[in-house]
Amino acid sequence: MEKTRLFQTYGVGFAGLIGASAMIISALPSCTPEASPPNIILIMADDLGISDIGSYGGEIRTPHLNYLAANGVQFSQFYNGARSCPTRASLLTGLYAHQTGIGYMTGDWGHHAYRGDLNNSCVTIAEALGNAGYATFITGKWHVTSHIGYWDGNQALKSKHNWPLQRGFDRFFGTIIGAGSFFDPITLVKGNDPVESLPDNFYYTDAINDYAVRFINEHAQSDNDKPFFAYVSHVAPHWPLHALPEDIKRYRGVYDKGWDQNREERLDRMKASGLIEEHLELTPRDQRVPAWEDEEHKEWMIRAMEVYAAQVDRMDQGIGRIIATLDANKMLDNTLIVFLSDNGGCAEILSEAWGDHLFFPDTTRDGQPVQIGNDTRYMPGPEETYQSYGIGWANASNTPFHLYKHFIHEGGIASPLVMYWPDNIKPNDQWIRYPSHIIDLMPTFLEVAGAGYPEYYNGHKITPAEGRSLIPYVTHDRPDREDALFWEHGGNRAVRDGRWKLVQRHGRYWELYDMKKDRTETNDLAAQMPEKVNELIVKYKNWAERVGALPWPAWESIQNPD
Repeated sequence: MEKTRLFQTYGVGFAGLIGASAMIISALPSCTPEASPPNIILIMADDLGISDIGSYGGEIRTPHLNYLAANGVQFSQFYNGARSCPTRASLLTGLYAHQTGIGYMTGDWGHHAYRGDLNNSCVTIAEALGNAGYATFITGKWHVTSHIGYWDGNQALKSKHNWPLQRGFDRFFGTIIGAGSFFDPITLVKGNDPVESLPDNFYYTDAINDYAVRFINEHAQSDNDKPFFAYVSHVAPHWPLHALPEDIKRYRGVYDKGWDQNREERLDRMKASGLIEEHLELTPRDQRVPAWEDEEHKEWMIRAMEVYAAQVDRMDQGIGRIIATLDANKMLDNTLIVFLSDNGGCAEILSEAWGDHLFFPDTTRDGQPVQIGNDTRYMPGPEETYQSYGIGWANASNTPFHLYKHFIHEGGIASPLVMYWPDNIKPNDQWIRYPSHIIDLMPTFLEVAGAGYPEYYNGHKITPAEGRSLIPYVTHDRPDREDALFWEHGGNRAVRDGRWKLVQRHGRYWELYDMKKDRTETNDLAAQMPEKVNELIVKYKNWAERVGALPWPAWESIQNPD
C-alpha cells in the first residue's frame, strides 16, 4: 500500500494524484468461469457535490479516494436520482425509483409508485448476489422504507419486512431513516435490533467505516470462501454540520477566500484534469447569494464550510481503513470498489421550524439543548448544534453547474463515479464520458459476479431491469448510449437522449440543451428547436406512464385521477 501511504500528506497536488485517471477493464471474471468472482464494495456519500473530492477538482483532503481514482476509472457523466430515497431505490434494484414504490420519499400516498416502501416487484442487489453465492453486508443509511414505528410509536409501521436483513443482507449496522445527529443518530440498528446506547466517543461516520472493516475481517477470518458484497452507505456530508475538532482544525484558513474564488479554482482544476471542457464557463452565482466581499457573516460561513470539509475528510479516512483491511487480508486485488454520491450538494437552509421531524433531537446525550437552525450566534460543528452549509457553498460543491439536490439540472444529478479493480484494470489516461445512471450499477455488479437478474423472486414476478452494465463502456469502444435516461422528482423532470437533454423545473417551461457543447445548461435551445422538444416530451410521457410517474403534486393526481 505504498501509494496509499504516500497520499496521507495534506497538500499532495491534484495533477499528481489524478495521474492516469481512467483505466480499461479486461479479462472479466464473468467471461471466464474458472476465475474467482470479485468482492464488491459500494461506497456512497450523501449530499456530496461533484467537485468536492480531490480527483474531481476539490480542495478537500481525500487521499484514499484519490488513490482509487488514480488507479481506477472515473466517469465524467454519471447521474444519480436527485435525492436520497430515489437514488437508493434505483441503486439497490436497477430500476427507476417509481417502479420500486419510492417515487418520491418514504411517505405512503396510496399509489403503487408512491408507497414509500420497496415493493415485491423489485429485487435488491443483495438478494440477487446472495442467490449467486455472495455474503452481503451493509453499514450506514438505509432510507427505503417507511417502517419506523419502533421510534415514532406508529403501530402500523412496526414491521421489519423492508429492513436490510429482510431484503437480502446478511449483516447490518446503520440507520433506517435518512438523517440525524452524527453523535447520537436516531433509528440506529444492529442486525434487526435497535441500538439502545452508545459509547461516549461515538461518531457515526467512524462507526459506518469501522463496522465495514469488522464485517470484512470476520468474513476473511472465517472458513467461508464466498465472495462478499458490502454496501457502505455514508450519511456524510449531509446536514447537520457535525465534525470532530481535530478534523475541523485541518481546514483553518482554507475557506477564508470565500465561495467565489473557490468556484473559480475548482473549475480550473476540473479543466486541467480533462473532466470539464475548456470552453465551459461557470454558471452565474446563485442570485440569492451575495458576492463574498458583501457577505455579512463571513466567520460563520467559513466555519460552516470547514465543518463540511471535515465531514468528507473523516469519511475518506475511514475508506482508507477499508482499503488497508482488504490489503491485509490479501483481498484488495480482486475487489471491485465503487464510489459515488446520491445527489448534488444541498442548498437547504435549516431553521428552528424544521425541529418537528423525528431526526432532530431535542437534547444531546448529556442533556444539553440542541440549537436547530442556521443561527449565526452559534458556530457549526458540535453536537449541540444542528445546521447546514447553505446555498453559497452548495453552489461551490456543484461547480460548474447550477441548482442542487432535488432538481434535475446538472447541479442536482451529476455525481462523481470512481471504479477500482486491480486484477482487471490497465492504465488509460481518458475519462469515461459515457452518459450513465444509477440504474446501471446493479447490472454492472451482476455481470462481474456472473450472476443473473431473476424473473421471479420469493414467488413474485420481478420488473425487468432498466439499467445497462457499464463494463463494456469502460473500454471506450462503444458508441454513445442508445437508450434514453429519465428523471422525475417533486415535479422536476428530464430526459437525456444522446447529446440532448430536455429538463424542467416544476411550474416552469421545458428547456433544451446540447450536452456536448453546453453541459452547464446556459444556452436554452427550446425556442429554436420545437420539433426536438416535442419529440423528447413524447418520450418522457411514454416513460412516465410506463413507470408510474405522476404529474406534480402527485397526491392531487392520485386524489383526482383523469
